[in-house]
Amino acid sequence: MTHPIPPGTRDVLPEEMRELRAIGGRMRQAFEEAGYGEVHTPALEYEEVLLRGDERAAGARYRSFDDQGAVLALRSDMTIPIARVVATRYAEAEPPLRFSYLAHAWRATDRGVGEPREFLQAGIELIGVPGAEGEAEVVALTVAALDAVGLRRHRVGVGDGALYRDILTSFGVAEEAHLPLLEALSRRDLVGLEGQVDALRLEPEKRDLLVRLPQLRGSADVLGDTPGLEGLRTLNERLEQRGVADRVIFDLGLVRELGYYTGSVFEVYDPAVGFTLGGGGRYDELIGRFGRDLPACGLALDVQRVHLAQAAEEALG
Repeated sequence: MTHPIPPGTRDVLPEEMRELRAIGGRMRQAFEEAGYGEVHTPALEYEEVLLRGDERAAGARYRSFDDQGAVLALRSDMTIPIARVVATRYAEAEPPLRFSYLAHAWRATDRGVGEPREFLQAGIELIGVPGAEGEAEVVALTVAALDAVGLRRHRVGVGDGALYRDILTSFGVAEEAHLPLLEALSRRDLVGLEGQVDALRLEPEKRDLLVRLPQLRGSADVLGDTPGLEGLRTLNERLEQRGVADRVIFDLGLVRELGYYTGSVFEVYDPAVGFTLGGGGRYDELIGRFGRDLPACGLALDVQRVHLAQAAEEALG
């Protein structure tokens, strides 16, 4: 007799659980030593709170009702709950504020796509440090945390989540035409993107920039003198000062799906596996939606994916 579990979930048995706890413990220690205090928030939030953080993610949540009829939802990440905490529990606290977490989150996915619906995240949120200085701190600590669990091949992809949208606006492309282009970009569908750009019927030099820019990926050399990349060039300088610039890949086609990112965005890779280990970015407007206007930046790692990368690296020697 079989007793199935919901798609996208899994049982974790003792041996793997011990290894996951060890990974989480080393990350927690790295975060704590860097001055990031661990927080915990309810798994269930009022849906209106989560929608205030990112209204475009309404379809990605599991919903329920309390005894008063209010709609509840399982959190799909920790960033929005921490933004709520900062605006309410730290309304008078002097920034910067540094928080870490090791917590589960849930996201609904289409059947058959093979994506997890429940996952364990380890992450950090840096509140009140604007610009490249804050972003460099988050990237450097992420690298250090992965070093602490024994990974050696990991790299952090860095892009500008607003870059492509800003270029489209400067070219006079109507805002309603942005979303299909950005969705193709987030899927890395460069062929589809090129077809959509061609349909805009722009001047050749504008068309070529929109097609070429997402293909630029590598060291800081790819930044060149392209207009609009001053923030990434400054970030590279800060990463060099922290000694982690060689662990970063600049990716001008990188965007993130969540709707609250306002600047630099991150993805974490390990060539030993074929999937990302985590991601994040700058979200300077999110906390203001809850009543306190503060710049912020963060990054979350999928602990189970880090575990798979750890095993893959060991297998490769």
